[in-house]
Amino acid sequence: MVHLKSRDWDRRLKAMFDEIDDWLERKYGSLYPRHPNRPERGATSNKEMDGLFNVGAVFSAGYGSELGRGYVVQVRMSTLDHVSEDIRNEIEDHVVKMVRERLPKMFPGRDLTVERDGRLLKIVGDFSLGSVLQE
Repeated sequence: MVHLKSRDWDRRLKAMFDEIDDWLERKYGSLYPRHPNRPERGATSNKEMDGLFNVGAVFSAGYGSELGRGYVVQVRMSTLDHVSEDIRNEIEDHVVKMVRERLPKMFPGRDLTVERDGRLLKIVGDFSLGSVLQE
């Protein structure tokens, strides 16, 4: 069974990260060559699969984490070139800022934020879905 609100949550989360991916591509996309096996920006129907960036999040139950459960934000760059720690940190700082700005718009009425969990970025807060189920 799939929870209707879970589908909506996933759709909104994907839309948020697609917006962030677009911004990163505009700002940093021309600074590094794409991995040779990675299609150019816009060549696929899914922004996760083309261009320099793949931005998204995966749920973590939070075992061993001070913050507990949440969505670990992943920012991947598909290049064979070395990307300096300074640039990686700059990109992560932009992502944190953009996620913080977009969470209240994408998930109104929720108490959600993005925090550092060690070296990871994690969305934490109210993930409740309610009780409506659909098969």
